[in-house]
Amino acid sequence: MSDSALRQAQAKMRAAGVADAAIEVFTHYVGQLREGITGEIGEDTIDPLVDPLQLADMAVSDDAADTALARTAILKLNGGLGTSMGMDMPKSLLKVRNGRSFLDLIVEQVQYVRRVHDVRLPVVFMNSFRTDADTRLALARHEDLAVDGVPLTFLQNQEPKLLAADLTPVTWRADPSLEWCPPGHGDLYTALVSSGTLARLLQAGFRYASISNSDNLGAAPDATIAGWFAASGAPYAAELCRRTAADRKGGHLAVRRSDGRLVLRDTAQTAAAEMHYFTDEHRHPYFHTNNLWIDLEQLAAFLADRGPILGLPLIRNTKTVDPSDPSSPEVVQIETAMGAAIELFEGAKAIVVERERFLPVKTTNDLLLVRSDVYRLGLDRTLQPVVQPVPLIDLDRDHYTTVSKFEARFPSGPPSLRQASSLTVRGDWTFQEAVVATGAASLGPADAPGTVPTGAKLGPGGVRT
Repeated sequence: MSDSALRQAQAKMRAAGVADAAIEVFTHYVGQLREGITGEIGEDTIDPLVDPLQLADMAVSDDAADTALARTAILKLNGGLGTSMGMDMPKSLLKVRNGRSFLDLIVEQVQYVRRVHDVRLPVVFMNSFRTDADTRLALARHEDLAVDGVPLTFLQNQEPKLLAADLTPVTWRADPSLEWCPPGHGDLYTALVSSGTLARLLQAGFRYASISNSDNLGAAPDATIAGWFAASGAPYAAELCRRTAADRKGGHLAVRRSDGRLVLRDTAQTAAAEMHYFTDEHRHPYFHTNNLWIDLEQLAAFLADRGPILGLPLIRNTKTVDPSDPSSPEVVQIETAMGAAIELFEGAKAIVVERERFLPVKTTNDLLLVRSDVYRLGLDRTLQPVVQPVPLIDLDRDHYTTVSKFEARFPSGPPSLRQASSLTVRGDWTFQEAVVATGAASLGPADAPGTVPTGAKLGPGGVRT
């Protein structure tokens, strides 16, 4: 990237009202791109994390849990449009259960905990420029949600997408909004300060924050974890779960050999030649849930001392300027991961939690599962598995990847999956009502679109009526 191209990007950000701190961070990472820094973490620089703390082994009294929860705020990352699922609205507004969206259920989870524990428990959504207006409109339907002195939302920053060919800011006249992208959820720390949200939380008397993705309904407010975290004195903690074969692509924590610090490694930070190490759930047995706990007082002191450039590892994300058009120009998005901050905080901890706290919906495979009878909606508004392990879902990418295609092929809702160990669908099939899947259920491709009729039994050999 030339100096001229960088000045163009900086001027574009200023003209859009982007905070000076965010422009400074962007400039820092452009410098890393120019130096050829990739952000890769080599296997020979880390040791696997094999014996982390287990929440099940921690003793937390009810009083300690309630005291910590009373000083805790819930922060939800809500910047995604769900473009990988063909959506053009905030992913958190997608209907999940009983006509309720992710956002509705998050609000109900918070309201339930407020009643049971008699705490204020604010919930704050970090939106992107693409999700803010729709999210605010949806939140307006929930009365008595706001807590005095604490905003319901704040905006993460935005930065220009850069042409992969020369790293100049891209121009896309068909839709100028596509010239911009959020800088990854690592921007959380900069945005908390530049928006004034961190100061307002502290002024309102909140010491701790529980942070998670809005598409993960498993990460409900938890008094026990709040009590453990407060008692630990740690500035920062990450929730982990035991890896299975289904979790091979998820990021994991490891121990950096040079200084013994915990580090987060994602797929984008792993060389292709070392992916067999990354995906080995026995070598790296715990994955990172992206559920975090932060001591806001310690965070404020750290940021005041460090300034806006925290030094999170660079993630170079290559996409097309229009995510829905693979023929549009290739661009680079500069990103960082909020979970990578674990390496910055001395005394940061990791703790293994139950699998139920990790229930993200990243694909329509996940959506089918959480809508199905494999889960029930509890009084606390969490999704609770009725069977274990939950079945593996693998729907044909050509016919089920987008939400609109998915909905058209399940017009009466999901089939019953309680008796299934897996469901694999190849080809174009539309499911009628009251279909029951059993065992390793599968459907093979057909010469023409097919229908699974009402009341059909679907097993390893296909459809039985």
